[in-house]
Amino acid sequence: MQLKNVAKQIENAEHIVVLTGAGVSTASGIPDFRSSEGVWTEDRSREEYMSNHYFSANPEDFWKKYKDIFRIKLLQQYEPNEVHKFIQELEAVKKKVSVITQNVDGLHEKAGSSSIIEYHGSLDKADCPSCGRSYDIEYVLQHEVPSCIDCSSPIKPNVVLFGDLITEHDAAEAAIDRAELLLVLGTSLQVTPFNFLPEYAVSRDIYSVLINNEPTIKDYLFDEVILGDLSAVVKDLKSRIAR
Repeated sequence: MQLKNVAKQIENAEHIVVLTGAGVSTASGIPDFRSSEGVWTEDRSREEYMSNHYFSANPEDFWKKYKDIFRIKLLQQYEPNEVHKFIQELEAVKKKVSVITQNVDGLHEKAGSSSIIEYHGSLDKADCPSCGRSYDIEYVLQHEVPSCIDCSSPIKPNVVLFGDLITEHDAAEAAIDRAELLLVLGTSLQVTPFNFLPEYAVSRDIYSVLINNEPTIKDYLFDEVILGDLSAVVKDLKSRIAR
């Protein structure tokens, strides 16, 4: 009954906002860093290593750990899975679908979604903090510690590190302002300020749905909470949406 109701909400909405977390990409082989069995639970010091402070103080060791933690050498081998494709396919039946993602793997773009806010940045880009020159993933992979070819400063990945400012929050709220439906997929909603976005949607009286493999601390906010394997739930939901 829940999925039938969610399918009807999707059919009736002209603008859908989809919030996605690590659980969306696990089926593509990318580890979930924050679930109860995620990588971050293995070594809390990784939060220190992936901080702005650590990058500034130890850029050489930062890059070594960054590439290991994010499996940067495997980045180009990852492919979108059925959940990414489902989100993109909603564009065929809806006027507007906006994706706001915590993920930094670029798989929503690879799947063909046309409106994406990368809330925490992207692994496939890096910038020089001194002169602003930008670099792609190929350059990053070619160098153990990638440095700027103009000013020799260590370049910084274009992801939000611990201690960095979030620059996309206002854009995310603006997308929610235009929506009639919020879908939250595969996130534990532990990270602030991203986990404020469902609260913002509720304050705007937007129908909200959470689909995740385990309960979150924000379940009480949602009109519908569906727990289970995300890929399986999405497959079932897809079959119920009128084309």
